[in-house]
Amino acid sequence: MPLRYLKNVVTLEYDPSLCRGCEKCVDVCPHAIFAMDGAGKAVLGDRDLCIECGACLRNCPFDAIKVRPGVGCAYALMISALRGKPAPSCE
Repeated sequence: MPLRYLKNVVTLEYDPSLCRGCEKCVDVCPHAIFAMDGAGKAVLGDRDLCIECGACLRNCPFDAIKVRPGVGCAYALMISALRGKPAPSCE
């Protein structure tokens, strides 16, 4: 089960009006936050599960997604590991 991000602080934004249904966000999101609806557009699931890796942002050719990569829980966990310090709780 993926770690839950701190509630309502993730920088992920999605504008469905810009989505053209390419499914790239669905393919690259490591926590499966995006899914396709029956009309051929991406829908955003539980955005609090976003680790702000930026994969969706880098792969969306229609600028429907905005996120500030490297500011979230994943970043904090990686820096803690690299510095040999206890990891913060991201639940």
